[in-house]
Amino acid sequence: MKNIVRELRTQREWSQAQLADLLEVSRQTVNAIETGRYDPSLPLAFSIAKLFQLPIEKIFEAE
Repeated sequence: MKNIVRELRTQREWSQAQLADLLEVSRQTVNAIETGRYDPSLPLAFSIAKLFQLPIEKIFEAE
């Protein structure tokens, strides 16, 4: 699954650790999502969408 999490995070000048704290996950989880090695659970995807105030389909796209 492709996503724009890294772009959204860098626009806000947040580190991976800061985003991880906001989402209550590890920095490694944020890194894995950004690099496409891990697809977030639905609740986590909703949390990401809510945090960035965007619909899920604007952030995540099936390949």
